[in-house]
Amino acid sequence: MPFVLHAGSALAQVQESGRFLSLDLAMDAANEAVRVCREKGWPVSVSIVDATGKIKLQATGDFSASHTKDASFRKAYTTVAYASLFHFTKLSEWVAALKTNPFASTYATLPNIFLLPGAVAIKDGDEVIAAIGVGGAPGGDKDEMCAEAGLAKIKDRLTK
Repeated sequence: MPFVLHAGSALAQVQESGRFLSLDLAMDAANEAVRVCREKGWPVSVSIVDATGKIKLQATGDFSASHTKDASFRKAYTTVAYASLFHFTKLSEWVAALKTNPFASTYATLPNIFLLPGAVAIKDGDEVIAAIGVGGAPGGDKDEMCAEAGLAKIKDRLTK
């Protein structure tokens, strides 16, 4: 008998509740992240991915470099891929933990994984439902600060 993968079962491994980030909230978070970075003189791009790693929204900020779109996506993707498994909220937390892991470099060989700070998980309760990634500020810590501002803008409107 051939093996058949049911699409619903693949999603259930990542997200069991069916909770998700609405487009309206994603737009608000992205706008805030870009705004905070822009006020500091940092032209950035923002990507928001859902719990499966699919792009929910991608915004290329005015005057941002072309690579920032990909960097922001890969940071957000890395966060949704590993935040639940390794129990982190900010990508910088996991990147710091990997510095003592002799196998850390193997993660970077996987498609779309980016081991640089600059993303935060969006959680509904304890469940990761999405992630915000930012690219283009002068340093991942600054990207992450803008991602955190985007999350703060919508946090009180997430269901629990």
